[in-house]
Amino acid sequence: MSGPDKPKVIGEEWSDERVKSFLVAPPEGEGSDYNTLLKAYQAMVAGDFERFVGFFVDAGRDLNAVNETGETILDRVSEHHKSQDYARVLKNAGATKSS
Repeated sequence: MSGPDKPKVIGEEWSDERVKSFLVAPPEGEGSDYNTLLKAYQAMVAGDFERFVGFFVDAGRDLNAVNETGETILDRVSEHHKSQDYARVLKNAGATKSS
């Protein structure tokens, strides 16, 4: 079974089912919408992440959820020089920075 615990593989095509597998909510107390987005960002290439964000928003999840320090996923992604495509995906879907 493939899912969030698999490493990012460049050039591999992911099915919608595999992308959606990241939507599975973690056990209570072990995560949030922020952590779900972070795991998807860390595991997916930008095109798959874009599909994931669409499924995430359609599921009514919160693109602007924050971590324990008040940081949104867009804050985190924007810190990484090579993540402009991910930041664009998030902004186009309505994500905002915390400050």
